[in-house]
Amino acid sequence: MIHPMISARVYFSIYVVLMILLALTVGAAYIHLGLFNPVVAMSIAIVKASLIILYFMHIRYSGRLRWIFAGIGFFWLAILLVLAMTDYFTRGWLPLPAGWE
Repeated sequence: MIHPMISARVYFSIYVVLMILLALTVGAAYIHLGLFNPVVAMSIAIVKASLIILYFMHIRYSGRLRWIFAGIGFFWLAILLVLAMTDYFTRGWLPLPAGWE
């Protein structure tokens, strides 16, 4: 299978975008957005992860089978996050035992 040659300019531009997104992540940590802090942080993290997967792991120019497996990985991650959030949101349903407060 022949893969296209990716220039160093593309890698450098992706690096610059990742550094800008890193600065946005740090800046968003210092801004009080209330309930939107995790939403902003996860959105920036998803964009950064997508860029890394597409360009540095060479998924963008790969065949469909690799796209399918990358999608399955994200699907599995979504399942794990949903299960973790159901645990987190249901913790307040039971009272704490005496002496644990």
